[in-house]
Amino acid sequence: MASNNDVFQNPLNSRYCSIEMKYLFSPRNRFSTWRQLWVYLAESERSLGIDVSDVGLAQMKEHIRIEDDEFETAAIEEKRRRHDVMAHVHTYGLKAPAAAGKIHFGATSCYVTDNADLIFLRDALNLILPKLAGVVQRLSKFAIAYRDLPCLGYTHGQPAQLVTVGKRASLWITDLLDDLHNLEYVRERLLSKFRGVKGATGTQASFLEIFKGDHDKVKSLDKLVTEAAGFHAAEISTSQTYSRKIDTDVVHALSSFGSTCERTGGDIRHLAMFKELEEPFEADQIGSSAMAYKRNPMRSERLCSLGRKLRNFSADAEQTYASQWLERSLDDSAIRRIVLPESFLCADACLILLNNVSSGMVVNKAVIQHRIDQELPFMATENVIMAMGELGYSRQEVHEEIRVLSHQAGAVVKQEGKPNDLLDRIRATKYFQPIIPELQALIDPAAFTGRSAQIVQELVETKVAAALEKYAGVLASVKDAELNV
Repeated sequence: MASNNDVFQNPLNSRYCSIEMKYLFSPRNRFSTWRQLWVYLAESERSLGIDVSDVGLAQMKEHIRIEDDEFETAAIEEKRRRHDVMAHVHTYGLKAPAAAGKIHFGATSCYVTDNADLIFLRDALNLILPKLAGVVQRLSKFAIAYRDLPCLGYTHGQPAQLVTVGKRASLWITDLLDDLHNLEYVRERLLSKFRGVKGATGTQASFLEIFKGDHDKVKSLDKLVTEAAGFHAAEISTSQTYSRKIDTDVVHALSSFGSTCERTGGDIRHLAMFKELEEPFEADQIGSSAMAYKRNPMRSERLCSLGRKLRNFSADAEQTYASQWLERSLDDSAIRRIVLPESFLCADACLILLNNVSSGMVVNKAVIQHRIDQELPFMATENVIMAMGELGYSRQEVHEEIRVLSHQAGAVVKQEGKPNDLLDRIRATKYFQPIIPELQALIDPAAFTGRSAQIVQELVETKVAAALEKYAGVLASVKDAELNV
């Protein structure tokens, strides 16, 4: 017998994801959910006049959770019949013999497979959303704590006007709030798009037959099953399956979140490269097997890697929807078995990483100040020009004087590797003596960050507060995530 160590293990399952998300898409939960759906169907049909015995229904309810020994029974039957749903109808019937004739009564396979998938999508979104809210909460605390700390901004990868550490984090928060909104939106729409009981081609013909042509009873059955499953409403018109457009919309929202993960992780990696910001680094952690001094941003690199994978699931979902034929084709089955679970597992892994990183980011203030000192004198030249202009000096003359000194200081920095001495050159130049008393004030970093601190405060007090209000109960108990590897 081969052990798990002898066969491929999906790293999402073996390395990166939470227990609760792995269970949600597990075989036990899948087939137990099928059984629960068969109970909903039998109960609802019984309430509308179909003969389902008390004993049979009790047996069905007693064995909703599929046990370990039943998996082998179902596997043998599926190999024989080449039909997974019928294999499980047979297996369930062995546990509920008094109801064997009423399990799956009037239904097609997609009654359980598709309705179960919609339940999994809903429940997976319910797991994802509080975790995402927790990340927004952590990053907001970080942004508030560093809303006043000036740092270099970067445009085109080059030093630009100063921002603050908190203001930069507010960019990540803003995008994550959009992801939170997108995922909440698709979850809310999902609750009104249950497949319900629609029959082999979406016409409900089999149910109309068992209810002797009573359209109202067929509609009532659809409504009863839908409400039992915890959905607001069923889609009015489906084919044999629910529209794979639903998968597309859900995976789009997850993929969009994936792009946020890669973008945010990339920012953290760049800042780690500059030594301005570091992700958590544990006491015994090894950054490199060869270079013992290194502190590689492995969490953010993994975040970028998984985020990249997540955003690429979108194309799979789109192409699967577009390739469906008429009332259905089965070329969607195998790919959906991969895409739907893995997209949520991937998102779950990204959220664990984001939680972990945002819970312990290290801000290297001395490095940040050093980088400011290297660049700020050049940025302050405009303030010097304006100050001289207010004293009546020609802007053109001042510009030329400062241009010459700036190029001299730039050569010292670039060609000699020495500190930026532009301010010393200004102080030593007679032309600029009228503004020397106020020169230090003209280069105060805080004067170059604009409304950064106020923007962070406003964002957190308005948009973040409103978005997180509904998660207040769960956020109070959210813990810092630990990585398995």
